[in-house]
Amino acid sequence: MKYGTGHISNSGFLLLLVIAAVCIQSCSEKYPFSEADNLVETALNDSLFAGAVLLVGSSEEILHQQAFGYADLIDSEMNRISNPEVMTTNHVFDLASLTKVLATTYAVMILHDRGELHVDDPVYHYLPSFGVTDKQAITLRHLLTHTSGLMQWFPTFYVAENAKERLDFISSRALNWPVGEQRRYSDLGFMVLADIVEKVSGQSLDQFLDANLYHPLGLKSTLFNPGSGYPHVVSTSHGNPFEKRMVADDDFGYTIDIDADSWTAWRNYTLKGEVNDGNAFYTHQGVAGHAGLFSTAADVYRLLSVLINDGRYNGNQFITRDTIDIFLTKDSNNQGLGWSMDGGFVQAENLSDGSFGHTGFTGTHVVVSPDNDLILILLTNRQHFGVNEGGFYPDLRTLRTRLAALFFQEE
Repeated sequence: MKYGTGHISNSGFLLLLVIAAVCIQSCSEKYPFSEADNLVETALNDSLFAGAVLLVGSSEEILHQQAFGYADLIDSEMNRISNPEVMTTNHVFDLASLTKVLATTYAVMILHDRGELHVDDPVYHYLPSFGVTDKQAITLRHLLTHTSGLMQWFPTFYVAENAKERLDFISSRALNWPVGEQRRYSDLGFMVLADIVEKVSGQSLDQFLDANLYHPLGLKSTLFNPGSGYPHVVSTSHGNPFEKRMVADDDFGYTIDIDADSWTAWRNYTLKGEVNDGNAFYTHQGVAGHAGLFSTAADVYRLLSVLINDGRYNGNQFITRDTIDIFLTKDSNNQGLGWSMDGGFVQAENLSDGSFGHTGFTGTHVVVSPDNDLILILLTNRQHFGVNEGGFYPDLRTLRTRLAALFFQEE
């Protein structure tokens, strides 16, 4: 062969092949992808979910991505579908509470970065209905850290048909705990944060995020309300049996002071392309601060990579490093702003300081370790096989902990 531009000798070509093989082998030895895949396969065979996508990435690239099982396997009568939809890495998942961080927290970060709000501002500066005695001290920081004292959960669709009526209801309810004294994970707090984003920006939450983050970031499959006709959407539960039990059974974990039979519009079909969370679906028409976002593993990776690349992606600055530091500073509850920095909460032991993550009720999970320069994403449809005799969906904590143990260790 000629030794000119665009040419390479046989020996040079062989050398490149050897180097490539060594790189692949080195990556395989450094990161236990096969072991991780085996853990997910075992969980799949144990019927913890019908399908899943596992993704591992660094700050620079996706290192490993694998799909497992099926996106749609069981019908609403709990019978196996004759031609189930095979899961792919292009499938869109209902992210559930990952909405809190990948939508609402991100929106607050952007507005904070622009100086349009501050995390230590009182909520009543933006929502006057919070200017009552027990809520005057609540700040955005309290909402972001789940220390506002607001109730953790309530079936708002029993008392409200839209977000305005829901805000009126929250504003009128007495706090369950004193402001700032306890961390009590609250969906309602993130509903209020979305109200603030919409008030400050003059746009709905989804419009603001599309214009200021998702579209500029080049995300192709991150959206609210995809609908059943959207290509490659993963099915979740068959109706809302878990939430129905939360309302009706006082021994199930929540005591709701409402007549369980006073509202009867429960869904009884397989949910696909519409948010699983009842408050997001009924009260907020699919767009809420606590739930409602759908996405693929690859799009989630891109959103997370911005946070460990000093707010940049592909040469564009989305958020400043200073704002990221504010939101990813651990408090006494091992909580960042929006993000959990508690290894127990995100089910990832021995995380190095500065790591963060979150989980979602539908079976979604992310963990980010800047020190390890690794992002772990596991998206599943754990609700698809229905609840067990106790009324619960499969528990993924052991799987999540074992996956994290493969990739994360203290530096």
